[in-house]
Amino acid sequence: MPNPINTYNKLPEIGSPIPNFELNAFHDKKISPISLSTFRGQWLVLFFYPADFTFICPTELEEMADNYEKFKELNTEIISVSTDTAFVHKAWHDTSPAIRKINFPMAADPAGD
Repeated sequence: MPNPINTYNKLPEIGSPIPNFELNAFHDKKISPISLSTFRGQWLVLFFYPADFTFICPTELEEMADNYEKFKELNTEIISVSTDTAFVHKAWHDTSPAIRKINFPMAADPAGD
């Protein structure tokens, strides 16, 4: 019997392909689906964090937002992902000065897939 620890959710390595997926996201002041395939041909940083309205996550997300233009110059997009819904992302964006700086998609994965 295979060891389930070795076969469960292997993390992708830099430069390795990952399967396409679609998630709802808050981006450009609206909520809409985004698909990973949209970003083919460029680098992509998937920035996972545990939850909105926490004390540590905004500092890391604000740092990403402050450096977003540098990433764009390197043909690199950022997508932040948490298990909160896109509506919670919008509420956080609307109420937090640090999160309001974010111009990249904030994707929702409420099922934690």
